[in-house]
Amino acid sequence: MQIRNRIYNNTLYVILSGDLDEHSARDARLTLDEIFEGEGFNQIIIDLSELDFMDSTGIGVLIGRYKKMKDKNMPIYICNPSTHAEKIFKMTGLYDIMPKIS
Repeated sequence: MQIRNRIYNNTLYVILSGDLDEHSARDARLTLDEIFEGEGFNQIIIDLSELDFMDSTGIGVLIGRYKKMKDKNMPIYICNPSTHAEKIFKMTGLYDIMPKIS
C-alpha cells in the first residue's frame, strides 16, 4: 500500500495505491491520520483509481477516517474508484457517507 497526498485549492487529495487489507490497514490508518491532522484544506478527496484490492479491514479504515473527519465537519469524497472499489462502495452503501464525485 502506498499513500500519496497533496493540497490544491484548499482540497486535500489522497491517492491510495495497491491493496488496502488486513496486512496494510494499520500502516494506512496511521498514515492517513497523520495526513488528516494537517492544515490548509477544507475537504478531502480520496482517489481510488490505483487501489487494486480492498477487504473489510480496508473498509473499516476508511469508515474510521470518515468518523474522525465528520467530528471536524470535514467532508470526504471518493473519486476514480477502480472496478473493485466501485463494487464494494455500492454493495456496502459507503457512497451514502463518502459521496462519489467526478
